[in-house]
Amino acid sequence: MVSEMLEEIKRTIMQRLPERVQVAKVEFEGHEVVIYTKNPEIITENGNLIRDIAKDIRKRIIIRSDRSVLMDPEKAIRKIHEIVPEEAKITNISFDDVTCEVIIEARKPGLVIGKYGSTSREIVKNTGWAPKILRTPPISSEIIERIRRTLRKNSKERKKILQQLGNRIHQKPKYDNDWARLTAMGGFREVGRSCLYLQTPNSRVLLDCGVNVAGGDDKNSYPYLNVPEFTLDSLDAVIITHAHLDHSGFLPYLYHYGYDGPVYCTAPTRDLMTLLQLDHIDIAHREDEPLPFNVKHVKKSVKHTITLDYGEVTDIAPDIRLTLHNAGHILGSAMAHLHIGDGQHNMVYTGDFKYEQSRLLEAAANRFPRIETLVMESTYGGHEDVQPSRNRAEKELVKTIYSTLRRGGKILIPVFAVGRAQELMIVLEEYIRTGIIDEVPVYIDGMIWEANAIHTARPEYLSKDLRDQIFHMGHNPFISDIFHKVNGMDERREIVEGEPSIILSTSGMLTGGNSLEYFKWLCEDPDNSLVFVGYQAEGSLGRRIQKGWKEIPLKDEDDKMRVYNVRMNIKTIEGFSGHSDRRQLMEYVKRISPKPEKILLCHGDNYKTLDLASSIYRTYRIETKTPLNLETVRIQ
Repeated sequence: MVSEMLEEIKRTIMQRLPERVQVAKVEFEGHEVVIYTKNPEIITENGNLIRDIAKDIRKRIIIRSDRSVLMDPEKAIRKIHEIVPEEAKITNISFDDVTCEVIIEARKPGLVIGKYGSTSREIVKNTGWAPKILRTPPISSEIIERIRRTLRKNSKERKKILQQLGNRIHQKPKYDNDWARLTAMGGFREVGRSCLYLQTPNSRVLLDCGVNVAGGDDKNSYPYLNVPEFTLDSLDAVIITHAHLDHSGFLPYLYHYGYDGPVYCTAPTRDLMTLLQLDHIDIAHREDEPLPFNVKHVKKSVKHTITLDYGEVTDIAPDIRLTLHNAGHILGSAMAHLHIGDGQHNMVYTGDFKYEQSRLLEAAANRFPRIETLVMESTYGGHEDVQPSRNRAEKELVKTIYSTLRRGGKILIPVFAVGRAQELMIVLEEYIRTGIIDEVPVYIDGMIWEANAIHTARPEYLSKDLRDQIFHMGHNPFISDIFHKVNGMDERREIVEGEPSIILSTSGMLTGGNSLEYFKWLCEDPDNSLVFVGYQAEGSLGRRIQKGWKEIPLKDEDDKMRVYNVRMNIKTIEGFSGHSDRRQLMEYVKRISPKPEKILLCHGDNYKTLDLASSIYRTYRIETKTPLNLETVRIQ
């Protein structure tokens, strides 16, 4: 069946290409059709023709050179430096003789691509190597380098993985697509461990696989992967909407227990979730609470990850096409649009989303080709969950910082390393640069600095205003001199004992990490302030402090239990969240196009989910359901 489809595609390609094109082979690699040719420059100069063929066969086409026409790598490096302008600032050139690609890393990748791809075509024409162009981040990133090194070293294995996947997904469905159903395996009527299982007669797809970091035990921390209908052997694909651990933290577990299929997400999500998963393992090891997977399973997931751009339509199973759309939540966050069968059913899973432009990101997408079922988050779905405007939230933050600094205190802001930290850094940089806040050191602790590096490597995913600021005004707030990276325990003690300052540290819920250590040192001084700017899950230390707990039992530096008396100023500032509030959720349902026939709500506390469901039905007369974990809902 697969060979028949491939032969049919080959015939179509050969009929449409110019006669002088020497095609060596055509093969499936994952969702792509790869053409290997002895004269690739002829094809690359006919870009419109390739686009037309791809549109007709409904597959993505990649052009690569046959090995016989590849230039010697040393000569190719010299030739590339001749072709690419010096202003591109190439930092590294390496070769992948498995895929016949030259990987070019540069500070300004746009100059390596050239206007309408002209420079890239020149590289192909003169060297035979197909350029794969990567951005060198202005902040060096250990995670990005580790991922790139892993992919280079395992290129042969990865190609085999993609070829096997191509044979699996490029076949005709065995059964009629006359039904589809969803099983809630985590994250329904709760926040944490998001996991959703989609079944059709032909395919099985997992959407997100997260952990509840504030769960307290295995029963409440991990998804219900033990439901009888779920088996790893039958799983066709995993889709990760974004990098936060409550959506991606349990992914390595699948590989630990034998899953060898693909993971689909955006490139920033791959990089960020790798960072967060490795940190999760490290913290668990330090706290002597080992996880049911380790670093090698994170590495295995990286090798199996296929990154997609927003708007890129991709076959992920014989009867399912996936398209990712911007979710506006964190860098690379995505809504997953699934086209099931030959148009029999269309589903959108929002993941976490923000229906409002922030300083960091554009607002979530709300237009899709078709939707019958919408699965939507409801974190702030309660009728009382109306957040202040971003401008008002920023003013409240400035006011709190100003009053604390005037007392000679320090401001501790526990943040999620990805999303809220970068949003706050942009705000603080602007207010200190313009003199609204006194110039004091802003200390960046935990994974935030590495997350910043990943943000600077993917500016195309940032808001238009921020991109303009970085590219056209030459001002990158993430590398401002006001920010200081914290290195080690001794430096933390110096900060605590030193002059007034602002501290951004992980974890965002005080469930562990360096923010908890700062809290122990600072909490008993009334001159200091603790500012919450993100969601504090039920059961977390952050939520308990928000509720007014004044005596907190924690282990001290000698690993002995001690009661800490909370005397510092506690402030919760709404408005910085990466989630949509109640008004935005209702507005999203109003504005989404086309209108779904059915809405399922997830990722929200029980009463908030029910409250939002009731309001959506009363206002828009759309069938709305609030499944419990372990429930299955037929959507078609």
